[in-house]
Amino acid sequence: MSNVTKELFEALTLAILVFIIMQTSIQNFKVEGSSMDPTLTHGQYLIVNKLAYAKVDPQRLSRIVPVWKQSKSASRFATDPPKRGDIVVFEYPLNPKRDFVKRVIGVPGDNIIIVSGSVFLNGKVLDEDYIKSITPQGRLWFADGIKPDITILKDREYFVLGDNRMGSNDSRNWGPIHEDNIHGKVWAIYWPFDRLGILK
Repeated sequence: MSNVTKELFEALTLAILVFIIMQTSIQNFKVEGSSMDPTLTHGQYLIVNKLAYAKVDPQRLSRIVPVWKQSKSASRFATDPPKRGDIVVFEYPLNPKRDFVKRVIGVPGDNIIIVSGSVFLNGKVLDEDYIKSITPQGRLWFADGIKPDITILKDREYFVLGDNRMGSNDSRNWGPIHEDNIHGKVWAIYWPFDRLGILK
C-alpha cells in the first residue's frame, strides 16, 4: 500500500468514526411553531445532546465486569435522568414520526394539578419565571375541553409543557411521555447567529 493510499484510508476511517460519534451523540432540531415562545422561537435550529440521558444496563455490565454483581436487568441512567426545567426533544406520542420540544415539568412520582392557569407540583404552586412574559396572569391556558385532573406520574413518566401555555400541544392534551421516547436534552441554539447560545 502506497503512502498516498494509506493516508486516504486513514482519513476516510477517521471521517467515518467522527460521523458515527456525531450521529450517536448529538442531533439537530428545527423549532416549528410558537409553543416554546419566548425561550425558543419558530425557525431556530438547536443542538440536542443525545448522551445527556444515556442509559446503561447493569445486568449486561455484570457479564463483562467480573466484580459487578446484578441479579435482575434494569436500565439506569449513566449520568442524571431528565430533571424539572430541562428542555427536551422527544417522540410525539400521537405520531412517532414527529419530534416535539417541550420543558419537563414533572418527573416520576410527582403529583401534578393544573388550576386556573397555575401548575401545582406536589401541592405547591410552581414558580415559572420563563412564562411570565407571555402568559397573562390568571388566564386558563389549557386547551379547550381539557381540564387536567390530578396526575401522579408513574415510573419512567414525565410531564412536559410548552412555555407558551396558550399555544402549546403538550401533556395537558395527551398525557405524560415515557422516558424511552426522549431523544435528548436541548443544549444550544446555533441558528440564527444573533440568538446563538447555550441554554441553561
